[in-house]
Amino acid sequence: MLNAILHDDHLTRGLDDAEARMLVEWLCEHAEAGDDRAVQALCRRGRLIARFVALWCYEASPSSALQLAATERLAWPLPTGNADACDLMARILTWESAGANRGIGP
Repeated sequence: MLNAILHDDHLTRGLDDAEARMLVEWLCEHAEAGDDRAVQALCRRGRLIARFVALWCYEASPSSALQLAATERLAWPLPTGNADACDLMARILTWESAGANRGIGP
């Protein structure tokens, strides 16, 4: 099941190495307990997270990131200004993990 994560180039597109590593580690950690369907859903969530961070931090397009968040009903707390990509990724993944522990995450 981890091959689906490790071989999905779309998961890390637009991210620097540090954020990509954080995301892949988080996905692998959460995928260990899931079946194929759960891993596919988790990868989709990972691609959304990666795209949001790339839009906000690297493409300087917060309006596009906000539109993505609204369209996909992403419920994590949104940044209010410039954000460091690593910090933003960490905050989102922490929020997602906390939601998963409450039964509302990925």
